Amino acid sequence: MVALVDAVSSGEIPDSEVAVVISDKPNAAGLERARERGVETIVIERRGRSREEHDAEMIGALRKREVELVCLAGYMRLLSKDFIHAFPDKIINIHPSLLPAFPGLNVQQQAIDAGVKTSGCTVHFVNEDLDAGPIILQRTVEVKDDDTAETLAARILKEEHGAYVEGVKKIVCEVQGS
Repeated sequence: MVALVDAVSSGEIPDSEVAVVISDKPNAAGLERARERGVETIVIERRGRSREEHDAEMIGALRKREVELVCLAGYMRLLSKDFIHAFPDKIINIHPSLLPAFPGLNVQQQAIDAGVKTSGCTVHFVNEDLDAGPIILQRTVEVKDDDTAETLAARILKEEHGAYVEGVKKIVCEVQGS
């Protein structure tokens, strides 16, 4: 999220603004980082509510701010069909594997266990299936013989920041026709 906000502020992602950062966790570190950068923040807690109720409140908040692209960052919950249908082809995510390989959780350990020599990250559109939307771009990272899930995750995370910025920039430029 910080990489995206900073890229918009610097003009690297052109003619765009980050309208709001929403979290379901009141103490999420990203909320403070967004506030420090002058971005509006909202906490919409999900505790005690259904996915549909929670998503309906987020849809309302995003529509009120006329959001045109929803960028997920660290959102570890499946979105409801209603949410996905509210923003068709306008929700993107970054996933720490080379999709379609290793969707879901614990992907670095999955990659190590499978013995792959290359992993990485994928920026993709979100659809109703887990980590299965159309791929926007991917970046690769070597899987080293002595890697742990943690060391591999750290190297992939470094690539994620640039990849997410590049993916959003690509979408923005396509929409603007440049």
